[in-house]
Amino acid sequence: MAFAAWHVPVRLATGAFILDAGLKKRQADAETAKQLHGFASTAYPQVGDLPPDRFAQLLSTGEIAVGTALLAPIVPTAVAGAALTALGGGLAGLYLKGPGLREEGSLKPTQQGTAIAKDVWLLAIGAALLLDSIGGSGRRKRAARRAKA
Repeated sequence: MAFAAWHVPVRLATGAFILDAGLKKRQADAETAKQLHGFASTAYPQVGDLPPDRFAQLLSTGEIAVGTALLAPIVPTAVAGAALTALGGGLAGLYLKGPGLREEGSLKPTQQGTAIAKDVWLLAIGAALLLDSIGGSGRRKRAARRAKA
């Protein structure tokens, strides 16, 4: 299992952030659950079929799982990166599909869209971890070839 040194700070910082967000949502009151549910269902209409409290619990569980996967060194980087990419992709979808989050005809965020647009870093980190674990870095490949020779 390949684990590059640069993965450590990225996984720790991102994992701690997401785990904390998931734990906070675990205690969501009815109003918070309703707001989360309403916002998500604007971008993902299928979410509308879930009761708000159930949606908040599922979202919380998902964030806790992703945060834990990033923090646990036994979880392969490819798995943690894929989970983070999925979470980041979902947030990017909220940004792209949510009403009023982008300036008309642009990817540029509105004032209220900035809070979601900034989450693109989750997608980027997930993709970087995933790509590195799948393709590996050129330096590691060269070192492996030298070791075999």
